[in-house]
Amino acid sequence: MTPMQNELMTVGLHVGVVAALGFAGAAVFRGSFRPAWFAGALALYIVYDALLTRGFWTLPDMFPGSEWNWTGKLLSFAGMAVAAVLLGRRKVGATLRQAPGSRAAWVVFVVLAAALFALAWRTGDGRPDDLETIAFQWTMPGLDEELFFRGALLVALNEAFAACARIFGAPIGYGGLLTAVLFGLVHALDYGAAGVGFDAMTFAATGGPSLILLWMREKTGSLLLPVLAHNVSNGAFTLF
Repeated sequence: MTPMQNELMTVGLHVGVVAALGFAGAAVFRGSFRPAWFAGALALYIVYDALLTRGFWTLPDMFPGSEWNWTGKLLSFAGMAVAAVLLGRRKVGATLRQAPGSRAAWVVFVVLAAALFALAWRTGDGRPDDLETIAFQWTMPGLDEELFFRGALLVALNEAFAACARIFGAPIGYGGLLTAVLFGLVHALDYGAAGVGFDAMTFAATGGPSLILLWMREKTGSLLLPVLAHNVSNGAFTLF
């Protein structure tokens, strides 16, 4: 199969799993479920992936000599910035303003960042990565993925599943949990030459921390802290 076909199959798998979980949630939260918003969230993910993969790997790379997908990241960031304007910038969390009671989230960030730097220093080989890798990992993952997963997608899924519970002072709903599931699937579930591939450890290692990013986003009302935390978790290991 071509790269485009593999990517379409991969996206289909992701959408299928989230759709199944969504309809299961709809049966539980029947009174507050809004199917139009849920369908919109799934469509938004397809658009996001199409931008991230440059039209499912059919469009040329603007940086052909690069080791990283700068073009796809910039396209998806631009697309989700438009979505943020349409959905409402403050609603998406595209603001520096922190909600009252955000101090606890910042304390958690400082502790986790210190732990990540310590782990990176202890496990590193003493040779920093090349400058392009450092620049990419300290910018693109957090900016692009947080604007989508904890921004536009979270808004759509929170509208689809309005019911929520307060977890350590942050409103976490079923829609938020679905963003964490999809984040894990994007990193762990794909379709390639060998067929369907799923790595449970990768799913846990990405889906689990995304719950912390979700909590930070809902606790602070802003994407600032999730972006910083995401880029620290990616970038710390490039320095040692």
